Amino acid sequence: MAPDTLQLQLGCEFAYSSAVETPAVFLVQPLLDQDVKLLDEHCSMEPQRPSRPYVDAYGNRCLRLTVPAGQSLFTYQAQVEVPNATEDSDPDAPELFPDELPDEVLMYTLPSRYVLPDVLGFEAWSRFGTMPRGYQRVQAICDYVHNYLKFQYGSSTALSTAADVHASGYGVCRDFTHLAISLCRALNIPARYVFGYLPEIEVAPKPQPMDFAAWMEVWLGDRWWTFDPRNNEKRKGRVLIGRGRDASDVAMATTFGAPYLQSMVVVAEETTGP
Repeated sequence: MAPDTLQLQLGCEFAYSSAVETPAVFLVQPLLDQDVKLLDEHCSMEPQRPSRPYVDAYGNRCLRLTVPAGQSLFTYQAQVEVPNATEDSDPDAPELFPDELPDEVLMYTLPSRYVLPDVLGFEAWSRFGTMPRGYQRVQAICDYVHNYLKFQYGSSTALSTAADVHASGYGVCRDFTHLAISLCRALNIPARYVFGYLPEIEVAPKPQPMDFAAWMEVWLGDRWWTFDPRNNEKRKGRVLIGRGRDASDVAMATTFGAPYLQSMVVVAEETTGP
């Protein structure tokens, strides 16, 4: 009989080279308001620098510290316990009309830096406007984005919007998410950008190195539901790090200067426990 929970080892390393000391904010720690039990965590900067916690406007757990001049290495490690189950779904979850939405959800129907429901409105309404409203329409949006975009590193930049990647047909996981969110918001369906650790549990491993993953949460009925236009499948072991309007709200590392990122390593894997 399978256990009710799984234990995961999570973490990341950022190697920098910097001409001067540079203030920074790192967003790599799991959120605590999810069905994840944090067993242990540790972060460090070598050469050693003090850090302090910071909670941003979206409730994300951040760390403020200074990237030293010269060579440095920021490391984060955590052990967590997660349910041995895929995320919830409900094909009958209904859409709400805008006047029925909670006040705090309304902002996720509006345009943001990378999410352009106004630009992609015709695309959204012509493809999905006549479909029955609800969970299945959101899934149809994910199906479209998953099949339409081709995953390719280097196909987009830090300036690429959902409209840009829709025009090109190529992107990485954040682009898949931005496009799906844009199509949802164009239909007045609240959707927000989320990212986190996504281990490869009971799925075929991808050829690309492990990385942070981006997906979206959509408000249907009285709660947020997880949808993943990049992978387009229910998964075990998702550990949410950050939520926001789009990727500009939840950068893994925000530096107030220009240190050179030499390398980044991400770890998200099942362990056998202590």
